[in-house]
Amino acid sequence: MIKERLISLDVFRGFTILLMTIVNNPGSWASIYPPLQHAEWHGCTPTDLVFPFFIFIMGTAIPFAMPTKHLDFAVFNKIIVRSLRIFCLGLFLNYFSRIEILGLEGIPLLILRLFITFAVAYALLGNFSLKIKTYLVFGIFAILLFLAYSSIEAYQEVRIPGVLQRIGIVYFFTSLLFLKTNLKTQLLVAASLLVGYWILMAFVPVPGFGAANFEKGTNLAAWIDNSLLNGHLWSYSKTWDPEGILSTLPAIATGIFGMYIGQILNLQIPKIEILKKIGIVGILLVITGLIWNIVFPINKSLWTSSYVLYTAGIATLSLTILYYIIDVVNYKKWTKLFLIWGVNPMIVFFFSGIIPRVLSAIKIENPEIAAEKINLQNYFYKFCIVPYFSNPLNASLTFALAYAVFWSIILWIFYKYKLIFKV
Repeated sequence: MIKERLISLDVFRGFTILLMTIVNNPGSWASIYPPLQHAEWHGCTPTDLVFPFFIFIMGTAIPFAMPTKHLDFAVFNKIIVRSLRIFCLGLFLNYFSRIEILGLEGIPLLILRLFITFAVAYALLGNFSLKIKTYLVFGIFAILLFLAYSSIEAYQEVRIPGVLQRIGIVYFFTSLLFLKTNLKTQLLVAASLLVGYWILMAFVPVPGFGAANFEKGTNLAAWIDNSLLNGHLWSYSKTWDPEGILSTLPAIATGIFGMYIGQILNLQIPKIEILKKIGIVGILLVITGLIWNIVFPINKSLWTSSYVLYTAGIATLSLTILYYIIDVVNYKKWTKLFLIWGVNPMIVFFFSGIIPRVLSAIKIENPEIAAEKINLQNYFYKFCIVPYFSNPLNASLTFALAYAVFWSIILWIFYKYKLIFKV
């Protein structure tokens, strides 16, 4: 087994989290360069690669994190606790702006929300004993679900699915699969998930809508989401969710493909042979995904089987290039920026989502309209960025890059003082 840390994988993770931060935080959602937007429905832009890259990288890391394939109650407990910690971090993000207590408003309410946020983050990211971690995460999970299905108005429409929620679920199943099966079985499971999902989506009639289809809101995945999670779905759609129930099944296959590449990287063979193997796999995945796209279109929101293969192939090829440059050629001088992002992904993911919510909650007087309030995030963008650009696309991108620089400084401090926050 490879004992040293695989730098190319850390760099790949860092690049992905950095790209996520940039695409998630434009100055204006109305002014975004096309590559930094999601495909409107079918198709795949560079932005549509971010989420599957996360899941692929997580899968790739599993063979390194679990060099001994042994599953007992203690190991199972660690897996489920880590999965739930990831899930709860994502779920709490959906709660932040909905927290209402004692009739508080304005800054007092924001301070209370921040206090609760730091308490939850400490509970879910703190380095406690496994026993304490278990009590904390199950307690938080129970509270969040209770609130969602209580009669409390503020939480009746809180979204339950999400990016971190899906990552937590995929981690749980891929970890168990790795520990209990061989490589052949893992690939068979991935193939079964992809083919089975295609059959369900392409051939099973949708109750209330008719024939099977791949359109927004009328497909089988949307019907299942609306039936089982009604009122707790993506606020922009209300009736379906891009991280919904059925589409999580093929996402598990994305994790399995990453896990497959991780096992190749762990082979005790020359690095150049590893390079050839993963390069060939990447090419085959991309080609297969493009062929399947003809009958089952590449689509992130549906997480179609063609999308799984295509994005896993691009992820594999990207890692192949990085592996060659960093681990084969041993050229690492340029990697520091991505390393500082790659070793602390969860803290970035959670708090880079909290900060915009905080800035949007703080209202100040609008310098242009005295009787009107403007939130702090819009103020920074409109009065500190926009005046220096004639092109609104460049202004919006500059805001996102400035936010990334802000996080780079924080992460450099963490890296310098060896502060690593893990779930």
